[in-house]
Amino acid sequence: MPRAARAALPAVCALLTAGVILGQEVPSGLVGPPIVQFSFSNPGARSLGFGGAFVALADDATAAFANPAGLVLIGEPEVSLEGRSWSYSTPFTDRGRIEGEPSGFGVDVVAGLQKGTSSNDLSGVSFVSFVYPKGPMSIALYRHQLADFESHTQTRGLFSGGTSCCQIRHVEVRTRTDLDIVSYGLSGAYRVTDALSLGLSLVYFEGAFDLVGEPFLPDADPVLGQFAATSYRPDRQAVQSSIRIDDSDVGWTGGVLWTLSPRWRVGAFYRQGPIFRLDGEAVAGPSGGFFGLSPGELIDRAISPVALPGVYGLGLVFRPRERLTVACEWDRVEYSTIPDSLDENEFSTNSVVLEDVDELHLGAEYVLPGSTPVAALRLGAWLDPDHSPHIGAGGTPYERALLPPGDDEIHFAVGFGLAFELFQVDLGADFSDLVDSVSLSAIYGL
Repeated sequence: MPRAARAALPAVCALLTAGVILGQEVPSGLVGPPIVQFSFSNPGARSLGFGGAFVALADDATAAFANPAGLVLIGEPEVSLEGRSWSYSTPFTDRGRIEGEPSGFGVDVVAGLQKGTSSNDLSGVSFVSFVYPKGPMSIALYRHQLADFESHTQTRGLFSGGTSCCQIRHVEVRTRTDLDIVSYGLSGAYRVTDALSLGLSLVYFEGAFDLVGEPFLPDADPVLGQFAATSYRPDRQAVQSSIRIDDSDVGWTGGVLWTLSPRWRVGAFYRQGPIFRLDGEAVAGPSGGFFGLSPGELIDRAISPVALPGVYGLGLVFRPRERLTVACEWDRVEYSTIPDSLDENEFSTNSVVLEDVDELHLGAEYVLPGSTPVAALRLGAWLDPDHSPHIGAGGTPYERALLPPGDDEIHFAVGFGLAFELFQVDLGADFSDLVDSVSLSAIYGL
């Protein structure tokens, strides 16, 4: 289930400090725009080339994650290895007017809100597995990089108020985000009949998340420097706020595979998301004295469980010709579990909007006639509906400006594979406005 999409980690409920310079409001709460892109990708370049429509295929070692029921389709022991790279382009609110027209002084020259982009490239070994079939049963062990993401953002002048007088400049905020989730699974499948198989995985998750948000005052006196650029000098830091996860959990995945005929096959799965402990803390920085705070003084602290999304889906495979395979899949991603799982006494979620979404995946594979080794071309596309954490009507204009709704994303995928007698290698790529992924995977039969 390739899903690389923006999702809120619980920092969305801690919201940004809505402090203003002239009003000298005391920063409160935990700071930082939680703009995070999860990469809940199915492993394997073949799946990537199919646009993620893989639950009803599930015919190689990556089925251990995608749909464990498919492990019974593997006739001999095999190992799988995948390397993947991600190129993220994460949008954020950079500067401009939350309301009113720009005054034309200093950095207050942008009408409306202007977006910036955090660009980050990551790569690594994303999947390793071993599959051992015996009779009507198969077992597998795997390691999967479930999510890997980084971003850096900072504002450069957000203003409210009138044009000729009474302008309000909001405190500048810089954030750093780092997300890493790895899963380890033990999967098993059983062939109930020639047409029906069932699968189950026990999964151990390790989660690490770091979101650091830092509001800064202007370099000069906040009144005199209201329209000046901010250099983010360390001594002008007002608060340092952190949202962290360093935890583990155990979950499960269940799958079904049903072969209706030689041309038609149906697959379904449910994948439980992990529950982690979330720790948040905000302390005063070197310039906290402007708000009557002592440097290092504790402002706020919160601890809460947080549940990451569960996913369930249904897929269909159709083979109209011997060399052509067409696959489609529907997935439901339960993003609303993130804010719903938070302790409401620790984090307020009243103004946060984060909804479940329905992804639609479509892909096809064509095996080139007469090719030796066997060569296959793949094309795919999928709809990733907007599931940006954003602030609804209950939030302030400043909060809504920092966390606005996003847009639906269409991903386009291509792939190529070569199959030898005991060895298969695949290359796949997935492209969208927010993230591009490239995968190289190999499967070796023992």
